[in-house]
Amino acid sequence: MIEVKNLHKGFGDVKVLKGINATFHPGKTNLIIGQSGAGKTVFLKSLIGLHAPEEGTISFDGRINTKFTIEEKRQWRQEIGMVFQGSALFDSQTVEENVMFPLKMFTKKSQAEMLERVNFVLDRVNLENSNTKLPAELSGGMQKRVAIARAIVMNPKYLFCDEPNSGLDPQTATVIDNLIQEITDEYQITTVINTHDMNSVMEIGEKILFLKDGKKEWEGSSEDMLKTDNKIVVDFVYSSNLFKKVREAYLNETK
Repeated sequence: MIEVKNLHKGFGDVKVLKGINATFHPGKTNLIIGQSGAGKTVFLKSLIGLHAPEEGTISFDGRINTKFTIEEKRQWRQEIGMVFQGSALFDSQTVEENVMFPLKMFTKKSQAEMLERVNFVLDRVNLENSNTKLPAELSGGMQKRVAIARAIVMNPKYLFCDEPNSGLDPQTATVIDNLIQEITDEYQITTVINTHDMNSVMEIGEKILFLKDGKKEWEGSSEDMLKTDNKIVVDFVYSSNLFKKVREAYLNETK
């Protein structure tokens, strides 16, 4: 579980995060949404330790990350998996080498043990027998699945995803959404996803945090979002006719 208490972060005179409180539970897909400039990226970078809070705390299962010793921080880093917006694969390395990279960096496993783990996670993301392929030989969706395999190869407690559906067609995006949700539930990972994709919000939004101007404007599930009367949330999420119709149909059914 990740607990955020009164989080403030700014750069110079610009205050980006203004007293955010949030709790992210294991086994749930926790989504961060909001308009551009709302503070989503800074918030995500604060969660993974790239930005230090000016005020407030971020706790991982009761451990405040700014109080870690060097060894505790090293251990914590091994508990984190990250899926970057552009997949961030090493172009000159094969799928196998990309996925094995964290194991080489952080463990003392033998080559055989590492390969066994790599094959296990590649099979889990439906990329078995892709070990020798280079990223350039893969579709965008396959590259994202390699990135997910690399993110979970260390069996992390916490998984962070930055716009995992960026650049993908709707069908492939749904596949990635479902895969992240399945892995989250299967391994009881605390997953936090930064997204603009409203399809993701409605399909896998078990916990949604809506940021506006660096503050928490709203939180709830995708079902809660369908019935919210928060005008700021409604105007943002239901700006398209499709989502308006989904909301109207839901509200009519629940009358």
